[in-house]
Amino acid sequence: MPDSVPPARSELSDPPRPDSSPAVADLVLPCKDEAPALMGLLPRVPPEFHVVVVDNGSVDDTASVARALGATVVSESRPGYGAAVHAGVVASTHDYVAVMDGDGSFDPSELLPLLDDVRSGRADIGVGRRRPVSSRVWPWHARLGNALIVAWLRRRIRMRAHDIAPMRVCRREALLELDVRDRRFGYPVELLQRLTVADWRVSERDVAYHPRAEGTRSKVSGSVKGTLRTARDFYRVLR
Repeated sequence: MPDSVPPARSELSDPPRPDSSPAVADLVLPCKDEAPALMGLLPRVPPEFHVVVVDNGSVDDTASVARALGATVVSESRPGYGAAVHAGVVASTHDYVAVMDGDGSFDPSELLPLLDDVRSGRADIGVGRRRPVSSRVWPWHARLGNALIVAWLRRRIRMRAHDIAPMRVCRREALLELDVRDRRFGYPVELLQRLTVADWRVSERDVAYHPRAEGTRSKVSGSVKGTLRTARDFYRVLR
């Protein structure tokens, strides 16, 4: 892992939220060109979550759609999944924080059991384990790469999870204290490494994995090239 990372160049572009919000947690959605997905996704987010959309260099209407649907929008100029997630966590204000993709592939209501596991004290982090709703949802190259990484982590450090935590909920301060430094696609792998070494209690629940929203394209599993680029980031963290 790199010894140091320059501070995230993020900009909170919305005013502070009023304290009257019924939310008990923030939901960070790292996004790049996800406007079509957000139109269907944000209205389905449970009221327990206030949404923080991190616009990571979008050229579509991601920011304006998110704002119109009540989300806080953070602009992160540095490209990379980890950069976007970190910017969103820093901008969050609740004691609990959730993270998931903003592409419409997950049902946000499935975050609620994960949140309950953490708030009740049964776990330090709740994570989702993807269960594709059809064989076409998860391309073979992406599924194979994920399986190899997970098997390696479970064997090397006895990681308890069976996926790379595509949906997750934990305490915000505890997450920041883990000091996850990767700012590209290696972020979730480094997160799992660090929380396993720190002996966090992990609750893992199956979550449905749906097709992406129409009009969007995966930066990871949408192509073999994207998967290979992600595998390179994973390897950099694991070595």
